[in-house]
Amino acid sequence: MEVRRFVIVAYDAAELLDIACVTSTLVIANWHGAKPCYDLSVVAPGGHAVTCGTGLTLQSQQALERTTGPLDTLLVSGGIGHEDAAANPLVTSHVRRLARESRRVASVCTGAYILAAAGLLDGRRATTHWEQAHTLASRFPKVSVDPDPIFIRDGNVSTSAGVTAALDLTLAFVEEDNGTEVARAVARNMVTYLQRPGNQAQMSMFVSGPSPADGLVKRTVEHITAHLSADLGTAVLAAEAGVSERHLTRLFLKHLGLTPGRFVRQARTEAAAHLLASTSLPMASVAVRCGFGTAETLRQAFTDRYGIPPSRYRLTQAAR
Repeated sequence: MEVRRFVIVAYDAAELLDIACVTSTLVIANWHGAKPCYDLSVVAPGGHAVTCGTGLTLQSQQALERTTGPLDTLLVSGGIGHEDAAANPLVTSHVRRLARESRRVASVCTGAYILAAAGLLDGRRATTHWEQAHTLASRFPKVSVDPDPIFIRDGNVSTSAGVTAALDLTLAFVEEDNGTEVARAVARNMVTYLQRPGNQAQMSMFVSGPSPADGLVKRTVEHITAHLSADLGTAVLAAEAGVSERHLTRLFLKHLGLTPGRFVRQARTEAAAHLLASTSLPMASVAVRCGFGTAETLRQAFTDRYGIPPSRYRLTQAAR
C-alpha cells in the first residue's frame, strides 16, 4: 500500500511536544481517511532512546544515519538540545542528505538551527520561536529570519514557531495533502483551530468561520492575519491580490459575508482580545501590535464588537 513516509528527527533534550504535536496530528489524520496514509517514524543519532527536555525518555524507531529515502517529509524537532544537535556533524550531514531525498523539509521551533547549520535555510525566509529569532539571524546571516509568523513556507522548506506551532504547520500539511475537510475533521478531533495565523506576537487568533473556499480570498485572509499592524486598506489589499477593489469586495462578501474593511477590523479586535487575555502588555502596545495605532481607536473598535471596553474585558479574563 502506498504511504507518505514522514520522518521526525529527535535528539537528546529535544522538546517532546514538538514531536508529539506532529505525530498525534498525523495519526488522527489517518483515522479520518488520509490517502495515502502517513507512515511515521522517529529517528535519532545511533537509533538510541533520547531523553527529552522534560526528562521523559522517547524510544526512536531507527538510527538517523541508517535512514534512507525517498521520504515524503523530513521534520526536525526543536528543544533545549538544539545547540548540541546543530553542532553535531553526524546530525547535520544526515539531515542534509535526507533533505535531498524528501519532498518536504520542515522544522519546529529551534529545529530551525539544525536546518540552518545544514545549509538548508541559506537564501530562504524562515522563522523560529520569537525568543530565538535574533540569535538565529546573527548566527546564520544567509537566512532571512522573520520572528512574526507562526510558520513560514519557502519553497519545499517550512519552519515554525515554538512548540504548539507544530500543530498549525502539521495541519497545513494535512490540508495540502488531503483537502480542507480532512484537516477540519482532524482539528475538531484535537479540539484545536484549523487556522491559527501568526502576527507580531506569534499568538493564537480565534477564527470561528471555515477556511474560505476561494483561493484568492484565502490568500488575502492569510496576508491580513499575518500583517495586522500593516496598512490593510482595501486598496492596498486589492493591489496585493492583483484585483480591483470592487472585485475584492465582491469576493469577500460572497465567501465571508464581510467587506475587506470589516474583516480587517474583526481580525484586529479578535487578535487584541487574545493579547488582552494572555499578556500584560500595556493597552497602547496591544493597539499598535494589532493595527489600531492608538489605545482610543482600539477601545472604540473593541467596544463596538464585544460590547465592553478592552480594559474591562482584561479584568474579566484575569478573574477566570
